[in-house]
Amino acid sequence: MRIDSRRLISPALFLAGLVAGSIFNVPALAQTYQPRMQNALNALYTARNELNAASADKGGYRQRALDDVADAIRNTHLGIRYANQHR
Repeated sequence: MRIDSRRLISPALFLAGLVAGSIFNVPALAQTYQPRMQNALNALYTARNELNAASADKGGYRQRALDDVADAIRNTHLGIRYANQHR
């Protein structure tokens, strides 16, 4: 019985690609979708856009609100990252 090496190359390449892809994509696969946190981010981005569109003369409170929203966006991203690393 003779084995045709050309028939073995394609499955071997497929398996090598599958293994390499799974090794390099582990962090992406480990992340879980967090709909509540994503909804919060969307709301924060909308708030930031609305505050940016508002007139500037608010006694400094518009800028404080923009700073607070920026902090909230950063903290939400950090929370998502923490949850993904500590599953």
